[in-house]
Amino acid sequence: MKVIMHDGSIEEHSFDEEIGRGALRHTAAHILAQAVKRLFPDAKLAIGPSIKDGFYYDFDKEGGFSNEDIAALEAEMKKIVKENLKLERYTLPRDEAIKLMQEKNEPYKVELIEDLPEDEELSFFKQGEYVDLCAGPHVTYTSAVKAFKLTSVAGAYWRGSEKNKMLTRIYGTAFTNKADLEEYLTRLEEAKKRDHRRIGKEMGLFMMSEEGPGFPFFLPNGMILKNTLIDYWRQIHTREGYVEVSTPMILNRHLWETSGHWDHYKQNMYTTVIDDTDYAIKPMNCPGGMLVYKSEPRSYRDLPMRIGELGLVHRHEKSGELHGLMRVRCFTQDDAHIFMTEDQITSEIKGVVRLIDEVYSLFGFKYHVELSTMPEDHIGDEKDWENATNGLIAALEEMHMPYVVNEGDGAFYGPKIDFHLEDSIGRTWQCGTIQLDFQLPMRFEAEYTGADGAKHRPIMIHRVVFGSIERFIGILIEHYAGKFPTWLAPVQVKLLPITDRNNDYTDMLLAKLRERGVRCEADKRAEKTGYKIREAQMSKVPYMLVIGDKEEQEHSVAVRKRDSTETVTMSADEFADMICAEITSKGQHL
Repeated sequence: MKVIMHDGSIEEHSFDEEIGRGALRHTAAHILAQAVKRLFPDAKLAIGPSIKDGFYYDFDKEGGFSNEDIAALEAEMKKIVKENLKLERYTLPRDEAIKLMQEKNEPYKVELIEDLPEDEELSFFKQGEYVDLCAGPHVTYTSAVKAFKLTSVAGAYWRGSEKNKMLTRIYGTAFTNKADLEEYLTRLEEAKKRDHRRIGKEMGLFMMSEEGPGFPFFLPNGMILKNTLIDYWRQIHTREGYVEVSTPMILNRHLWETSGHWDHYKQNMYTTVIDDTDYAIKPMNCPGGMLVYKSEPRSYRDLPMRIGELGLVHRHEKSGELHGLMRVRCFTQDDAHIFMTEDQITSEIKGVVRLIDEVYSLFGFKYHVELSTMPEDHIGDEKDWENATNGLIAALEEMHMPYVVNEGDGAFYGPKIDFHLEDSIGRTWQCGTIQLDFQLPMRFEAEYTGADGAKHRPIMIHRVVFGSIERFIGILIEHYAGKFPTWLAPVQVKLLPITDRNNDYTDMLLAKLRERGVRCEADKRAEKTGYKIREAQMSKVPYMLVIGDKEEQEHSVAVRKRDSTETVTMSADEFADMICAEITSKGQHL
């Protein structure tokens, strides 16, 4: 597949390569825009890039686009593909580019151009009668876009600012063949069925309110799920020698100036004034962790020091970017900060990698690892960077852990390892991170006394396993489609007495199971048993116990699993032993 690059050169790239895939989908976005201009000439063009799984284009059109409009646009796009239009790149000086877009009555394009330097030369791509301001890359002919689909319509503020006009964003995807497109659309349909916002509402896990956009409310079942995850987090971190702290949610401006957040991150922070002093709600736990480290003198004998914190952090996100639990304005970050000497880097990294692997394996996630190295804009001595990066590489290679290197993509204060997990329908999510940091120990003048009696600067690791616990819950909801393994399920057993005369036996079983730590409920409503079973299945409860006269006489229960139509009779004690063993072992499957 021939691709027109940013500089106008033509290179050969396959769809399997990110460049080739992006170019094809970028061209699909232009085909969409061309179709819009043909069918709705008064619509104004904004921007239309390729994105991870497809493309979008933003339009300013009176009344937006109906379902009928979308169908008509797809038909017109097919015509444009069949026309096999050649894409041609050319450049214009800034003033001529402005004049061209003014003549075409494209105010959003004019605004983009006017924001560029006066001596800037701008590139345009032309296909047939359609011309667009664009850096590329693109494929050479529209006929390369052999399979595409417009997938959804949404609102989007111009340039992402709520102060600007709301535009209409049309999303789509494109492939080189229909089979791959159909496979993707099937996955997309499955993803809709697993949407954590819908399942979360149905299962009573969480809610959102207009009174606090981006600030989730956890409901009783959701709190059980969240606390179960937190209990597990505490258990494994205690085992691995971490101590847990809690740092204040609001700290003064001086701290954030010292950490660098006030100068580099303030636009994402919520601030307030107390006693005529500026304060900020913490967007990160790290500066508080530094104060804990500095609270008393440290020796090399204290290192490595592993300090964990489940801290509630707040970060401002634009309202248009909020999405259920996946993109929020406050969340619980499962941070840990490890203070260590240089010769401890490799062993500590290996310990964190093992921990992350254990957690992701428990939930059935596959994952891949990416190592990001020193960017051009960095702080610290290059020799320190080299040693730190080599420490990360040594840890990964000693563990035979495959990884991809992202050259120059590290943070300005240190190299990092990112873990991208894959869920049950093949989507990837970046969750775990191991970040080496030279900056904060230097900014806060953190020290320890070495074996030589001199003061030394510790090296610091920031690391998260879940990342945001709220987001991880959203991922788990969609990964399991709400059918959590028994140890995680908010309600693990639903007892279903057939008649009122079975209620006393039901209450006795309920009490015995609860004594053993099983989360269970009884449905004593005067409804048919089949109806109560279906309701429990809809609520995704792992086990249902049907209790009638026979079960009461035999001190047994009729056990039905969530996804089964079969009922198995066993003694009440046998069932209690079985489910307790399943919960303790954190088994993944019923």
